[in-house]
Amino acid sequence: MMKLWKRASGALKDRKSLFSISFSRKTSFRNPDLDSAIIHATSHDDLSVDYHNAHRVYKWVRSSPANLKPLVHALSSRVNRTRSWIVAVKALMLVHGVLCCKVTSLQEIRRLPFDLSDFSDGHSRPSKTWGFNAFIRAYFSFLDQYAFFFSEQIRGRGKKTQEDSVDQELERIQKLQSLLHMLLQIRPMAENMKKTLILEAMDCVVLEIFDVYGRICSAIAKLLIKIQPGAEKAEAVMALKVVKKATSQGGDLALYFEFCKEFGVSNAHDIPKFVRIPEEDIEAIEKAINGVEEKEETKDEQEEVVEEKSIILVERPEFKTIITDKWEVFEDDLCFTCKDIKETDQHREYNVDPSLLPLIVIDEPVYFTHTLPDLITF
Repeated sequence: MMKLWKRASGALKDRKSLFSISFSRKTSFRNPDLDSAIIHATSHDDLSVDYHNAHRVYKWVRSSPANLKPLVHALSSRVNRTRSWIVAVKALMLVHGVLCCKVTSLQEIRRLPFDLSDFSDGHSRPSKTWGFNAFIRAYFSFLDQYAFFFSEQIRGRGKKTQEDSVDQELERIQKLQSLLHMLLQIRPMAENMKKTLILEAMDCVVLEIFDVYGRICSAIAKLLIKIQPGAEKAEAVMALKVVKKATSQGGDLALYFEFCKEFGVSNAHDIPKFVRIPEEDIEAIEKAINGVEEKEETKDEQEEVVEEKSIILVERPEFKTIITDKWEVFEDDLCFTCKDIKETDQHREYNVDPSLLPLIVIDEPVYFTHTLPDLITF
């Protein structure tokens, strides 16, 4: 009985909205026909989705950029007034379809024209609607970021004059991986969410996952060609991070599709075979990183050698006491000897400073032929 009353109340609200726009005029911000199609596509009926009127909206978007302002105005007015999870989910699905039209004029929509980041259904108790609220918030977060990413891509194409650099490719892949992560957060978590509308929304999410993950794999394949052994270390490190992230997300995708299949999502019945990134490609990137590190170490060593060669050491002679069991020859003793003293350094030339040479030990003892005077008297 309660469900019938809610459906009747929702249908009455839709009729009231349709009746009010029948008196409005067509302006640059309003198109009554477009407003009517949006109301039908986002009705309070939780048993079906009006795809006919949804496609009418898509045709208006493709036909002329002038229809963008009326679309934004009608959607924002519709969503900002509602507290029904049914209307919110249908509005998100409609916006998702609009963004998939890939029309250049959509670059003006950098963010969604409404905010559902803190949505809470106002027609049922939170214990029954918490799963729907979480689903809507996650779906909105993805579409809001996707709209911004899509707008940047369109603007970038207009300014693009040459092939993207490695840094630009890495940045784009990271953004796609972030979008994929947000997509994987969109899932029904409550037991009472096995509704026709939720299953339809999950079909849209699964198709989007196919598209985003396919673009990630394609971009990584192009990136691996550009990452050569001579690549910059920063680029190679970032590429390795991206590749490992893609490998991790591949495992998450497999689990996600298993969940969707068990839940009953039709587009998840044929689970694709996710292509694993070959270990050879990962090893090639690691070799590129190690090669850059070795080059840097060699360069540092060469710089150290050059610095050592450029330093001139000046040593000053110091007096030292040396203990030895050999006789030493001093200059003062030469005047008292009667025999010829052999000198080991006689008639030799040295390129070093003589003052730096150590004392030379003579093996032959010194002989004295005279008596030394006794200078000590008592």
